[in-house]
Amino acid sequence: MTDKYAPHNWAPHERPTLPGSPSTPLHPTAKRLAFAVVGVIVALTGGLGNALVVANLPYLQGPLGVTSAEIAWLPAAYVMTNVSMNLLLVKFRQQFGLRAFTEVFLVLYALVTLAHLFVNDIASAVAVRAAHGMVGAALSSLGLYYMIQAFPQKWRIKALVLGLGTSQLAIPLARLFSEDLLEIAEWRGLYLFELGMALLALGCVLLLKLPPGDRFKAFEKLDFLTFGLLAGGFAALCAVLSLGRIVWWLEAPWIGITSVCAIVLIISGLAIEHNRARPLLITRWLGSGRILRLALGVTLFRVVLSEPATGAIGFLQTLNMGAEQLRTLYLVMLLGSVAGLATSVLTINPQHLFKPLIICLALIATGSWMDSGSTSLTRQSNMYFSQFLLAFGGTFFLGPTMVLGISGVISNSRNLISFSVLFGITQSVGGLIGSAAFGTFQVVREKFHSSLLVEHVTLLDPQVVARLQSAGGAYASFFADPALRTSQGMRSLAALATREANVLAYNDMFMLIALIAVLTMVWTSARALWLKMSTKPIEPAPPVPVSSLPVQPDGAHSS
Repeated sequence: MTDKYAPHNWAPHERPTLPGSPSTPLHPTAKRLAFAVVGVIVALTGGLGNALVVANLPYLQGPLGVTSAEIAWLPAAYVMTNVSMNLLLVKFRQQFGLRAFTEVFLVLYALVTLAHLFVNDIASAVAVRAAHGMVGAALSSLGLYYMIQAFPQKWRIKALVLGLGTSQLAIPLARLFSEDLLEIAEWRGLYLFELGMALLALGCVLLLKLPPGDRFKAFEKLDFLTFGLLAGGFAALCAVLSLGRIVWWLEAPWIGITSVCAIVLIISGLAIEHNRARPLLITRWLGSGRILRLALGVTLFRVVLSEPATGAIGFLQTLNMGAEQLRTLYLVMLLGSVAGLATSVLTINPQHLFKPLIICLALIATGSWMDSGSTSLTRQSNMYFSQFLLAFGGTFFLGPTMVLGISGVISNSRNLISFSVLFGITQSVGGLIGSAAFGTFQVVREKFHSSLLVEHVTLLDPQVVARLQSAGGAYASFFADPALRTSQGMRSLAALATREANVLAYNDMFMLIALIAVLTMVWTSARALWLKMSTKPIEPAPPVPVSSLPVQPDGAHSS
């Protein structure tokens, strides 16, 4: 009887780079094209589930009968489970094989999506979103593996960039067409479309299977204890970052309690791993200077790239612009994302990885600086160019950052899980940190500007009196009582002051994002110059980078 864990006798060009990766046999052109199409379908399927919910939270709030704080648990639950799944997914592929991985998780995804159609309350909706987070992480990796099969060996890095970036197109796509889905069957129209995509992806992978890879016994009992501690800790951290600015940091007692629990759980999990003979995470590698700098850099990228979702779209919605009015802006953002992805695929060079990162940061700083001059008369057309630059940078930076870190995985395959988890956490948590920090900053600055504006609103000022009379005159046909007209005029004037305070606060936020991008660019440039002057070469990317396992970034909190 054949040992299922016995290694195959691979030809040199077929050998999997790392355990858990598929083999890479030669394929005819038609089959390569089919792999590319399936890779796009699977990657978009994994990303669209959360993107459809994020883009339509206000429309889900009414049918579920919940507050804005309660509905925010839907995208939070997705990220809470998604962020840590690579702790187990890598070993699942290594022990049970790619085909079991593919079919099991796609069937689960279809079943969970079907369950969405029967959701009637917020508790069940949150549970379904949490399940989606787990299977969504699997689909991101699966789409990447299909894309790698579509390219010959000399173009494997381009396949890596394309497979990684395709899932990032889900959010601009969802914003662009999801409103039409709501007209089909209200909020269930979103889930019907998601179910259709899940079934389409399942049919595609059943018809076109990935080549097999090596299998071996990977799981140990202590792995599940580590997973429980770290997954619980990161889930608590994601909950705090997602809900903190909504319930406010110092007013909800559970924020402090959950933060303490997150710190204790994460430290406990890392302590166990640090002292294991065969750890799930290589803490010494994760704590090295090179990897810490990489993690900080990726996190800063994700922080500044939260500008479109937290900044520009929030700003325009503050000016009472709806989805229909913003559709052209969403199209521009989608085109920018596609352009950034295509440029990255065509220009990626393992020997020059800092240059695209510096260009990306310059584009982000420029776009944010352009937005910082907005006024209450700014419309979506005034933001087309700046948001194109930001969307371009959002997909342009992914490939170089992945390739920068992947050499440590190729040199030692034991680092595979550590790198997969690191990349996923920096992407997801970085987006959450950006949304939480900039959202909080906008609220604080709005209060500051409101206080300054109110100080100058006095009836001793003739201009204020004239404005008040003008505002009250608009209600002359509704109220005969002059006192009521004056009262309504004062309310209108207060609303205008609040709007202007919000505009000023958003401008401050845009300028802060630009400043962070510039400082990150200076740091990255200095690091690149230091490496060049000290003759420390930048490690090139591997010829067959099939091992990186990205987790979709915050779809909920990043754009």
